[in-house]
Amino acid sequence: MPSATASLPLASLVDAGTIAARASSRWRPGLAAAGKAALHSEVFASPNEAAGAGAALALALDDWRNLPHAGGRGDAHAGTHAEPDARPVLWVQTRDAARLSGRPYRAGLPKEMRDRLIHVLADTAQDALFALEEGVRCRDIAWVMGEIAGNPKALDFTASRRLTLASEKYSVPLFLVRLDAARDLSSARMRWDVSSAASDAPRWNAHAPGAPVWRAELFRARGHVPGEWLLQEQGGALKARREREADNDIGALNWTAGLQRRRLSQQA
Repeated sequence: MPSATASLPLASLVDAGTIAARASSRWRPGLAAAGKAALHSEVFASPNEAAGAGAALALALDDWRNLPHAGGRGDAHAGTHAEPDARPVLWVQTRDAARLSGRPYRAGLPKEMRDRLIHVLADTAQDALFALEEGVRCRDIAWVMGEIAGNPKALDFTASRRLTLASEKYSVPLFLVRLDAARDLSSARMRWDVSSAASDAPRWNAHAPGAPVWRAELFRARGHVPGEWLLQEQGGALKARREREADNDIGALNWTAGLQRRRLSQQA
């Protein structure tokens, strides 16, 4: 006996799917508060600008600041007066990545990180992957940042899968910046492509440099519709706005239409 939905026109199914996608599947800052943060993310960026590390750091801070319970520790027994999360942050770079983007400048980091940073400079991609995996296996680390240049043979799907499984097992987020890299196979739950965007003019001096703005494309994510946003830190929080609303709506339509086509083909 055919189901009730089988008799509905495809347009009706797409419209219903689009509404659901817009309501629940669109990425937005603060998802960690609802327990929907991805524990393994990749950020692709050009080595000619600092957009990769800057955007990855902004995304990491957004998740950390919005984690359930006080201090961002996610401790089920933490109360409203729990101490702030003072765990260190691990930042791992290969020497190639450090030559392209530079090393972290402690005085330029957010105040929450200046006294908590552990920096590791690895000779090879294999050494960096080892340090990243050891970092996400340690629950005494708040989150792990990584920077690797190009597409080294060591960073294959198996290595990516190991990082995903470890970060999800020990609940330690990993943000891996891929400098000058092609979009290869990966098990990362969120994959971004970022670049620098024009800053808003400062209020008091239009000729002064403005706050950093990143153009971020979420091209692959588990449970989220692909889309593109302008990201910016404002008042200690990450803000996201869509530069072209119509383009994102088309992406949602294509995403949900593809789902409906697969469902109809399975029913046939």
